[in-house]
Amino acid sequence: MTTTSPQGAPRTYQVRTFGCQMNVHDSERLTGLLEDAGYVAADPNLDPREGGVDVVVFNTCAVRENAANRLYGNLGRLLPAKQVTPGFQIAVGGCLAQKDRSTIVDKAPYVDVVFGTHNMYALPVLLERARHNREAQVEILESLEVFPSTLPTRRESCYAAWVSISVGCNNTCTFCIVPSLRGKEKDRRPGDVLAEVKSVVDDGAIEVTLLGQNVNSYGVEFGDRGAFAKLLRSCGEIEGLERVRFTSPHPAMFTDDVIEAMAETPNVMPSLHMPLQSGSDRILKAMRRSYRSTRFLGILDKVRSRIPHAAITTDLIVGFPGETEEDFQRTLEVVEESRFSSAFTFQYSIRPGTPAATMDGQLPKEVVQERFERLIALQDRIAHEENQAIEGREVNVLIAQGEGERDRETNRVSGRAEDNRLVHVALPEGLAASERPRPGDIVTATVTHGAPHYLIADSALTPEGRDSFRIRRTRSGDAWEKGVTGADSCGSGDSGCGTGVKKPGGPVTLGIPTLRRR
Repeated sequence: MTTTSPQGAPRTYQVRTFGCQMNVHDSERLTGLLEDAGYVAADPNLDPREGGVDVVVFNTCAVRENAANRLYGNLGRLLPAKQVTPGFQIAVGGCLAQKDRSTIVDKAPYVDVVFGTHNMYALPVLLERARHNREAQVEILESLEVFPSTLPTRRESCYAAWVSISVGCNNTCTFCIVPSLRGKEKDRRPGDVLAEVKSVVDDGAIEVTLLGQNVNSYGVEFGDRGAFAKLLRSCGEIEGLERVRFTSPHPAMFTDDVIEAMAETPNVMPSLHMPLQSGSDRILKAMRRSYRSTRFLGILDKVRSRIPHAAITTDLIVGFPGETEEDFQRTLEVVEESRFSSAFTFQYSIRPGTPAATMDGQLPKEVVQERFERLIALQDRIAHEENQAIEGREVNVLIAQGEGERDRETNRVSGRAEDNRLVHVALPEGLAASERPRPGDIVTATVTHGAPHYLIADSALTPEGRDSFRIRRTRSGDAWEKGVTGADSCGSGDSGCGTGVKKPGGPVTLGIPTLRRR
């Protein structure tokens, strides 16, 4: 396979990701595949229209209505790059590619490769075939042939990793197109999952997020309905693994044994993402969500009884077909009672191919917008109140890269507390550069202010608070620092891991990135 430019230099690439955590992790695999094939990462800030990038890969999402518009807008902006860079290629993969298939090439005939969710592994071959044949290559498989976690992966973070435990979904929610694009649920064997967890921990990660479309249905395929709780407990036995998270469970299948495993396994973090979607039982039935609001609230009560400081987040949809003002009021009531620390809130959008797309009662945009704004205002108030209640509490913050946009201006570092809240931490005055916490290190500080979307811990700036301020340097921080200085990082020679700089020739390993919001 030829992966050099006409000038003989290694071909360069950019991968652009849209969508959920699944897509973020899939992009790490696409990156790993390209680097395993000899490609080299281009500067992510480089504009391909000005040259210097040989391949741009779009990893797409099809969940929201504007997904196609965003894709074709981005594709149109790249057309001039075809004139600037000889052999420049564009590839489109992910859920929208699985859905629209050859339509993408019909609308954007300058696209070179279209591949689906089931054949990510084929990307390097399809790129080379398109170059050789000088025509677009469209390859979409209907079912999974190779479990994605067996593919080469270039992790974005040395300190935090996604590990997939399953792909696909067996549910039939009327608003969701994911099952038709990702297929039926396929579970990995527990031994394979734990082997990957141990591998990323050996490479430097101290936090792992178990990832699946419905993580708590894990094990149904191989006949063990208690497999997910057992998996959490097994993660608790892995030396060096300090934080375990998972996303996303389904309320209908969330069982007491999982709550007990969370409460009794010290490294399972006190955070839970539990999608509500609607507080109206009538709408939940129309959505084919096989639980009702009483069941949902009962789960939250049980979790908080066993894990008092748990932070619970959710997904909410406003304006589902047929939603009345009474239905919406019930959503507001359940949100008020649930006391979510944050919520991913969406306006319903028609997805062709889903049952909800042809339902009666599609709501006017202005009605949906007005309800959406009321829901956002309520949730912001609740989140603010919940964060204010944490003022004065000591938190342990895993410092992350890219979490604080104004950290340089404020002399703060940012990261996630154990309950996954975003925390901006002030550093003591006069702290030497060599003493500053690195991404992957743990900082202990006291919360001084709770804002609607984050916490501020400025305790290090006061004499009484300085005594409680501590920095724990970790092997994840060591791995990050080695990546910055150009030495081998993540314990495997994965140079550039977590730095945004990918150097040629470094081995590609298994692992995951930091969470990006939809």
